[in-house]
Formats: sequence, structure tokens, C-alpha cells
Amino acid sequence: MPTMGTLRPSHPLNLERAVSASTRMGGHFVQGHVDTTATITSITKDGDCLTFRLVPRDPLCLRYVVEKGYVTLDGASLTVTAVAEGGGEQGEEREEEQKKAKAWFEVMLITYTQERVVMSGKREGEEVNVEVDMVGKYVEKSVRGYLEGMMEGGGGTGAGGGGGGGILEKMVGRMVDERMRKA
Repeated sequence: MPTMGTLRPSHPLNLERAVSASTRMGGHFVQGHVDTTATITSITKDGDCLTFRLVPRDPLCLRYVVEKGYVTLDGASLTVTAVAEGGGEQGEEREEEQKKAKAWFEVMLITYTQERVVMSGKREGEEVNVEVDMVGKYVEKSVRGYLEGMMEGGGGTGAGGGGGGGILEKMVGRMVDERMRKA
């Protein structure tokens, strides 16, 4: 984990036991992997709550971060309260643009959560480990595989029965129309 080198003896950590196959599942799926790190750029007090704004080192990871979804920070799964992607397309030019736009996300810690996770002890400028939603990654991979298969297969019958080209054309057409409306 990239931030492990900053830990000192007696430094608090979030640590939970792994679930077994017989464990009742509830809440968020957390694997314990680190997808990127993020820097805390602000902490805002709102009554008894704390809102943390974080800027990820890899802004492209924000395609898996959605408002009211979840993100895991230093091993604790938290609900996302706001996201500003600043884009999301790949490529060097787009990455540079995203950095300038300061892509970020926010989480809010209620009193109960502040008492149970190490995030509440963090300060502005500190880095945290980030694990994004693995379900989003699986969905993206499945959809990409389906679309690539439709393109390579020269058609086939998909949703709407018109073949891959028709589906892809409709998707691209909608994206172009949306971009043109924003311009």
C-alpha cells in the first residue's frame, strides 16, 4: 500500500476480519486493494459532521465513483456525497485537462462514523488509500466485452435486434448530441 511507509508504531488502522461464505452480506464490498491514492484538500465541519474533499492521484478512477455510491478510504467503506469528474476520457491531453479541472469527490462522516474509522483523524494535505467500487469495474468490463464482441462479430442480434453497429451508432449518436448541447 503506497501510504504504509508513512505509518509509525501505534498508528491507528482500519482492520476488519474477512467474511466467510456463511456470513450474512450487507453494506459494501471491500477487497482491500489500493486502486490509487487521494489527497485531502479540505475538511468542512457541518454541525457534528465532517465533509472531506479528496483529489485522486489518478483522476480516471472517478469513472467508478458515483454520488450515493461508495468508495473505500484507508480500508473503511464510506458513502460518496459529491463528485466532480472533470471529464473521464482517456489520453494524455484529457488527463492534463482533468488535472487542471481538479477532479474530486467528497465523503461525509457522521458522528457515529467519526468514532469508528481513522479517516476522522486525518488532516488537510494527507494522503489516503482509495479502493473504488469493484462492481462498477465488472460492469464496465462486461459491457466493453459485449460491445467489442458485437463489433468483431459483424453484427449478431443484440438489444433491439439490429446488430452491434446499430447499438453502437445509437450510443455514439447520443453522446455526440449531448456534447453538442453542452457546447
